Amino acid sequence: MDHSEISPLGVRLGAVVIDCADPDRLATFWAGLLGVEKYAPIGDPVQYAGIAPPDWGAPYMSFQRVPEPKVAKNRSHVDLHVNDVEAITALVEELGGSREQDFDEYGYRWRVMRDPEGNEFCLVYLRPRDDGRGARFAPSGRLPHAGN
Repeated sequence: MDHSEISPLGVRLGAVVIDCADPDRLATFWAGLLGVEKYAPIGDPVQYAGIAPPDWGAPYMSFQRVPEPKVAKNRSHVDLHVNDVEAITALVEELGGSREQDFDEYGYRWRVMRDPEGNEFCLVYLRPRDDGRGARFAPSGRLPHAGN
């Protein structure tokens, strides 16, 4: 693929890499959550594992073993735009993740979740609100995220 077709500078986001204690476990979790293929892990014990991108042109996710544990809130995280937040919450919990907190701020709604190692990610609502106010979209047509 010619990267110059991706952006004027020839740059594109290729991967989101998550440091973790058990790359194979997190790759299994995220592959199950996104419904994508899990790549063959590398190393014995596994040092790197990855999953296929959910959409053409999207970055793939990679998980890399690190010796230090997660000790604080992530400085960056993944947002998943979902149509049915309750169904995806149930899937996250079934796969070993957990629910943290719901937010409704500045006209946007999202739910903070954690993967099996405690890394935060958000489920961002794409369906209209039950109160009739509807979901707000940025001028780009994308739902912005105010953070957590």
